[in-house]
Amino acid sequence: MAKIAILGYGTVGSGVYDVINTNREIVEHKSGEEMEIKYVLDLRDFPGDPVEAVLTHDFNDILNDDEVSVVAEVMGGVKPAYEFTKACLLKGKSVCTSNKELVASHGAELIRIAKENNASYVFEASVGGGIPIIRPLLTSITADKIEEIKGILNGTTNYMLTKMSEEGLEYEDVLKDAQAKGYAERNPAADVEGHDACRKIAILMSLALEAQVDYNDIMTEGITNITKADIDYAKAMGRQIKLLGKGKTTEEGSWAMVAPFMVGKDSPLYMVRDVFNAVSVVGNMLGQVMFYGKGAGKEATASAVVSDIIDAVRSKDKTISINWSEEKYELMPIDTLKTSKFIRIETYDKPAAKKAITELFGETSFIELSDYEDEIGFLTPVMREIDLNKALSGLLSEEGIENILSAIRTEE
Repeated sequence: MAKIAILGYGTVGSGVYDVINTNREIVEHKSGEEMEIKYVLDLRDFPGDPVEAVLTHDFNDILNDDEVSVVAEVMGGVKPAYEFTKACLLKGKSVCTSNKELVASHGAELIRIAKENNASYVFEASVGGGIPIIRPLLTSITADKIEEIKGILNGTTNYMLTKMSEEGLEYEDVLKDAQAKGYAERNPAADVEGHDACRKIAILMSLALEAQVDYNDIMTEGITNITKADIDYAKAMGRQIKLLGKGKTTEEGSWAMVAPFMVGKDSPLYMVRDVFNAVSVVGNMLGQVMFYGKGAGKEATASAVVSDIIDAVRSKDKTISINWSEEKYELMPIDTLKTSKFIRIETYDKPAAKKAITELFGETSFIELSDYEDEIGFLTPVMREIDLNKALSGLLSEEGIENILSAIRTEE
């Protein structure tokens, strides 16, 4: 019989508890063993909840119990999750986690410690919730060189951008709605400023490159500056604005970023709406494959954690192999990349502004909307980021141009 412990009885922890107990027959059939949740660790009490029978407030109860072979760490954050995870692995206990912050920060080290102690550190639920993306990268797309990974990696921001597009709402209004529905925290910075998506693309690129991609090195922009006007211009152009995490490998090196992009109808990401996530992977032989599903939520994330628990039980006394070196990978600077941007400018003289833009960027199609009389929108040609930003700075000194209101990358 496999004895399991769960660290944390919040949204995901309670979901893991429910999935194992509700789908016990399936879980035990897939793992090949009977399974018992022996402990659930939490600082709180839960009067009347069945979890009381296995609840402990002392981590050492789990650490020092040799019967516990697999631990689900669903606490979130780095402290004390890192210390608890490391201690379990050093004891030879496998750890399954949904903690993207911990995986992005210490994943390579914890994988090494697991291997040294005949245990496994697995983290399918850390990216994309219930979407299977980690396991395919490790076991299915293994004959290919991964050339590109990109996707909608945060359900909260995708929900907010969907509401803005479909209901014509401003950012502050959809943020309040997302908070009321429980999709966004009271402090929503991790989602809306792009930090959550940044950690996820760092994990995916680390696995693709088999080296440590530091999320602190990834250029990250959120959606806090996206307005209803930006959405209106995007719709007029037949596009949607999506917060994307992107990583790409070229002959010169690899880069990664998180930023809002205008996505066209020919992209499979165009129709990904609400809280759903989608990840596109391009292999040099396979071509493009797409993974789509619920990127967050109690049941979806818990299901992914339990899948890892099943794998860990089946792999007892050996390590689930993950190639991720602790050696840091130096990403290419974003300044050198070529990109096109949609630009909104505020103008007091449209003919003069159009003349200045055309002289700087060449023949350009302008987008004008009746609701925004003192503005012009246009797409830049594809240019190096550093040259494009320099050109935009120069625009401000041109006649007829009052201000640059938006600069949003396009996904071609």
